[in-house]
Amino acid sequence: MPVAVITGASKGLGRALGAALARRGWDLVLDARTAGVLEETAEALSGYGTRVAALPGDVTDAGHRVALVAAAREFGGVDLLVNNASALGAEPLVRLEDLTPDGLRRALEVNVVAALGLIQEALPLLRAGGAGAVVAVSSDAAAEAYPTWGGYGASKAALDHLSAVLGEEEPGLRVWAVDPGDMATDLYAAAVPEDGGPRPSPDSVVPAFLRLLDERPASGRYAAPALLEER
Repeated sequence: MPVAVITGASKGLGRALGAALARRGWDLVLDARTAGVLEETAEALSGYGTRVAALPGDVTDAGHRVALVAAAREFGGVDLLVNNASALGAEPLVRLEDLTPDGLRRALEVNVVAALGLIQEALPLLRAGGAGAVVAVSSDAAAEAYPTWGGYGASKAALDHLSAVLGEEEPGLRVWAVDPGDMATDLYAAAVPEDGGPRPSPDSVVPAFLRLLDERPASGRYAAPALLEER
């Protein structure tokens, strides 16, 4: 069975993608900071008949990253690494004049530094599988300038560039930075709590990620809405 490591997997896009992969027979290693919610998710996804390892912790902890990859190794390797865990830097989002250095530092540590650390830890297993893939969950804010999204957008832009370089350095892998588009998630609610407008569910964009896995296009940056429109 192929094995996926998904961070930030207890709810939202991480859980939705995990469920889709479990339905396809993938074994899963899941991470999130809240143990209770993560355990509930793991129990639900194991109902599809696949093996699910749930490891609560913070991706900025090097020991936790080692444990995630070790759990995947026990399942047979790493075929897919999804860096989905994200930090906003401020909740709700604020203008740059009010963004604290600690807030920006947290966004960079979670969204960029920890993502690279997990990639480095998983690279030997990704290479060994012969068809490994890395997905960096990006954002429209990485490419466009929106008031109050500066810190988060800067961290996601850095993640995009890191992913682009990794794709050049690792031609045997597929490295995709994916902007999922607007979604109704707890992250968005925390970012802009006053915006109660309707948004698509995370489940609705999962087919875009599955298309990447099925068709394995070249490493690069992709937007989920565009992938869905082309189907």
